[in-house]
Amino acid sequence: MSETSGGTLDRTTSETGVRLLDRLARMLAQLGGALAMGLAVLVTTSVTLRAFGLGGVRGDFEFVQMGVALMVFAFMPWCQAQRGNVMVDSFTSRLPPRMQAVLDALWEVVFAGMMALIAWGLGAGALEAAKSATTTMVLLLPIAPAIAACAGLAGFTALVALATAVLRLRGSA
Repeated sequence: MSETSGGTLDRTTSETGVRLLDRLARMLAQLGGALAMGLAVLVTTSVTLRAFGLGGVRGDFEFVQMGVALMVFAFMPWCQAQRGNVMVDSFTSRLPPRMQAVLDALWEVVFAGMMALIAWGLGAGALEAAKSATTTMVLLLPIAPAIAACAGLAGFTALVALATAVLRLRGSA
């Protein structure tokens, strides 16, 4: 496998699992982009209505709160697949390429662990929110589904981070 433009998980590889992760990460990022566009339209509509004295869209801030959280977590797997997360290589840039790859893979495993921990915490929070029937203030929407979706997206990001670590160790990313 060879590195593709931008450092993405190699979509030309014969490894079906890697291709599936890549496609799913890309699809989630596209959904995150569509959500961002939808939120922009919602906010613009609400502000415009307020400007004309018609009152804003009821509960707009609740949609924005949940939507932005979902959007951020939807972008994270693709960002990881593209090696777009912040990496500081000031001290390692002079090391041999293999040593750099091992260190980068190590940090990707650490990142995967942190994302798994975040997923676990969000999952526990979603269960608690469902158990207590927590809702938003204005529209009384249940918040557990949004938290659970973020938990799943964080877990998927952890999986992608592990895949990029393995590819880096194989010399493919």
